[in-house]
Order: sequence, then structure tokens, then C-alpha cells
Amino acid sequence: MTANGWLQIALFFALILACTKPLGVFIASVMEGKRTFLSPLLGPLERLTYRVCGVRLDAEGQPEEQTWTRYSAALLAFSGFSAVLLYAMQRMQAWLPFNPQAFSQNNVSPDLAFNTSVSFTTNTNWQSYVPEQTLSYFVQMAGLTVHNFLSAAAGLGIAVALVRGFARQSVKTIGNFWADLTRATLYVLLPASVIAALVLCSQGVIQNLSAYTTVTTLEGVKQVIAQGPVASQEAIKMLGTNGGGFFNANSAHPFENPTPFSNLIEMFLIFLIPAALTYTFGKMVRDTRQGWALFAAMTVLWLGGVVTAYYFEQKGTPMLAKAGIAMQADAAQSGGNMEGKETRFGIANSALFATATTDASCGAVNAMHDSFTPLGGLVPLFNIQLGEVVFGGVGAGLYGMLMFAILAVFISGLMVGRTPEYLGKKIEQKEVKMAMIAMLVLAASVLLFAGASSVAPFVKGGYWNAPGPAAANTNNPGAHGLSEILYAYTSATGNNGSALAGLNANTPWYNVTLGLAMLIGRFLMLLPLLAVAGSLAAKRQVPVSAGTFPTHGPLFVGLLIGVVIIVGALTYFPALSLGPIVEHLML
Repeated sequence: MTANGWLQIALFFALILACTKPLGVFIASVMEGKRTFLSPLLGPLERLTYRVCGVRLDAEGQPEEQTWTRYSAALLAFSGFSAVLLYAMQRMQAWLPFNPQAFSQNNVSPDLAFNTSVSFTTNTNWQSYVPEQTLSYFVQMAGLTVHNFLSAAAGLGIAVALVRGFARQSVKTIGNFWADLTRATLYVLLPASVIAALVLCSQGVIQNLSAYTTVTTLEGVKQVIAQGPVASQEAIKMLGTNGGGFFNANSAHPFENPTPFSNLIEMFLIFLIPAALTYTFGKMVRDTRQGWALFAAMTVLWLGGVVTAYYFEQKGTPMLAKAGIAMQADAAQSGGNMEGKETRFGIANSALFATATTDASCGAVNAMHDSFTPLGGLVPLFNIQLGEVVFGGVGAGLYGMLMFAILAVFISGLMVGRTPEYLGKKIEQKEVKMAMIAMLVLAASVLLFAGASSVAPFVKGGYWNAPGPAAANTNNPGAHGLSEILYAYTSATGNNGSALAGLNANTPWYNVTLGLAMLIGRFLMLLPLLAVAGSLAAKRQVPVSAGTFPTHGPLFVGLLIGVVIIVGALTYFPALSLGPIVEHLML
């Protein structure tokens, strides 16, 4: 751990802190339909979109608002249609344009096409395939990149809908899904992505539609250099916390992430909107202290993860075996653990990137998490298991943290024997039940699917025929192999998308079950929270009294952090004990 490493981590956080308030104010104005500096340029396009899509407007020219049930139905209908469309693109890419490599239809099998369409629709962006060898430019652009925008916009809209539940009183509506989707895309994601793509191009990220180039190396070997429209996908991949790369190596590839400055920009884009949404929350509920309290809780959790990952990666492996001679414990790995890391980024930036991408539901990587030390690799795994609430994805981090805030004030109410309140709304039986359902379905998905994949044999014969149990697809036996399986279902359910790449997940079993885990993690969490939004919006605000627990101070921040950690630890500690923890002890 060096002074230079800490300086780079501090610089990253300073950039995020500086942008949180101004961007948060802008997002609040956009999502509330107020005029902004982009309105003269994009306002006509917004209104044209409503007209073409048949969105009904009220007497004031604003989209008609929806109850939480109609909002949820619109979300499900849109997500279902977009998933089917992406599936069809993959299955028919042989007949679609912009396919200079002539990838055939058979490159994308039915199970892989299902997995990929669900993955990008749910903002997971898990990739069980090698992108540059599987998908045409058309599918990458019109399919994956477009879904990067739309899935992120949907998440942002849902977060704002939940905030409206806290901010409003005695109403039945929480907004209009189609308006939220349109505004988030037009005013937030598109302009920022254009700027980010140009900055990345200036650093050497490529952007073209050329065929792959075949060259002869100095050793006389033929090498195919893949290229394509990378910068445009890279920008929204990071800004929308999507994570699905154009290349299999993701942001460790020099065409996606060529310089230390591009590495900083990509990490900055991951946290930019999630951090700003905390201020948006405070702005919309008319008490910015509430937003800063959430920001503080997220920051403490993020910093704890960075320190832990950086420490164990810099310390290196305590035992190295070479030529049958063991180098024991206190003789730390010289220079730290550089296995699976890019030398142009180093350990500090690899640990910071791994922590940021799993704090947010991004999943992009600039180093291979499978090569991290056991406890260094435990950090990104546990980050996802916390519910992706440490800043989290676009929208997902805010509504996930608000779910924990509901539980935190409920626990505080139990301590003093008083009905819990949050932002003037009484937290009653329905809200607590919905929050617990959202948490329990996530844990059940991770643990049940991981347990089944560890022991259940494949069905013999036909399409599902495969040798041995699903665990046979790991490249490592024992504790690390279990960690690979556990990480896969944690990542899928948490809509993260990163992986311990030692697992071969491109099989019918994994493609289908991981796809189901993604659907569970996205929609069986969102629907209960939208129900909470509808319930809260219908309630009247109660005045603050002497018995009201303040939710903007250090005491609440500490309670919130404790609830997040304790829930995660109690739920997943037995599984983690059999995976990365026992692997560390075996060293």
C-alpha cells in the first residue's frame, strides 16, 4: 500500500464528491419535468416521443401519472418486449447488416440467446460468450448498446418513483413509467454518453465498423485483431452501470481501456449517477440532509471495501510453492499479487476498480477477479451480496439502500417501542413485509441455485446432456471452485455481471439458471418496492415530534451501515465460510 495508490483513490473520490450535488440537482429537475438548459434542444424531441408512442398528456401538457400497479405493468411489458426483440436479433444475425465477420446464426444457441437477452434487459450484462467472436456489429450496437441505455433508464425511473412515494402524500400515483424512461434517456444518459465516448476516443478507445484485421507477428504467426464500435458502447457500459464489454477481456483490453486516464474516467462514470441520485433523493423530499446521510453510509461501506481489497492484494499470497519449495507466511509476495492484473493500472487501481464495479451493479473489470487473493476476492463477492447498495447501479443503489433504510427505522422503532417513521411517513406492516420479501427472494435465488449447481447432476440425454454435475465446469476444485459457482449466482441475482472467470458458464444449465436468477434479482425485487412506493404515496405525512428518530445524523448512518452489514453477514456467512474464507485459511 503506497502513498501514490492512496492519492489515486482520494482523487477518484474527490471527483465523485464534486459532481454529486450539481448532477443530483439536474436529475431532480429532469425527472420532475422542470425546465433545464437542455430543454430548448431536447424538449421538442421529448414531446415528439410521447406523441409517437401514444403517451397521454394531461391538461398541463404533462404525461398522465400512473398508480404503482400500472407503473409496474408498463415496466414488465416494456422489459418483456425488449428481451424478445434482443433474442430475435441474436438468432437472426446472419441476415442482419453490419456483419463483416459473417457470424452465422448458429453462433448464438437458443440457451445463450436467452441468457444474453435477459442479461442486458435486466441491466446485468453477464456474458457467457466471447463477444468479439460471437456477435455482429449490428447486434452489439442495435441490441446490446441500446439495451444499455434503456435498462439503465428504467432503473433510474424506478428509483425516482420510489422517492415520489416518500415525497408525496395522500395521492395514488407515483409518476409515469414512459415519461421517466424517456427523460432519463434523453436528458441524462444520451448527452453524458456522447461526451464520455469522445473523451474515451481521445485516449485511444477505438470506434469503427471495419472488418477484423489479420496481421503477421514478428514470429511469423497470423493474428486476427478484433475491432469495431467500441467507444460508443464503452461510454454507456460504464455510465449506465451495465458492464458488458465489446471484448472478452472487458476493460482490461487496451482497445476498451488504453491509458491510466481512461481507467480513471471509466471508474468515475460508474459512480457518477448513483452518487448523484442520493442528492436527487434529498432534493425531492425537500431535505438534502437525508440524501447526504445515504451518501455517507455508502461512502463508509465503499471505503471499507477498498481498504480491505487493496491491503490483501498488496500483501500478496502468503504461501508460494515453486519447484517443490514452499515460501512461508511472513515472506510476502514481492510487489503484491499482480496475477491477472494489467501492469499499466497496478494493484491500487485494480482493487479500486474491482470494489467500485461491484459496489455499483456494473460488472466491468480491469483485472481478473478469479486471480485475486481469497480475501481480496471476497470483497467484490460480498459487495454484491450486500444488495448492490453501496452507491449501486443507476437507480438500483438508491432504491436498494432505501429498502435498508426502511428496515433500519423499523428496528429503531422496536428499540423504543414507537411506530417507526421515515421522512414523515409511518413505516407499518405492509412496507416492512415488502422490504423483507425483496431481500429474501435475492438470498433464496443465490443460495438455492448455487447449492443445486454444486451437487446436482445434469439430466442425461438430449439437449441437457453433459458430463457430470454442474460443478465439473469449474477450473478449480475445492473451496475456490465453490467460490466460482457462488460468485456466478450472486452476480446474476445482484444484476452485476462480473465473474470469477474460472467457471465455464456457457452450458444450457448455467445459461438457463443464471437467466432465471437475473429475472428474479431484477423484477422480484422491484415489484415489492414499487408496492411500497404506492403505499407511502397514499399516506399523510405526520409532524415531527420529540419521539421522532432523526434520520439525517451520524446515529442513523451508523444504524443503516450496521443493518446492511449484519443482514449480508447473517445470510451469506455460512456459504462464504466454505468458499473464500476457508481458502484463505488453507494458505
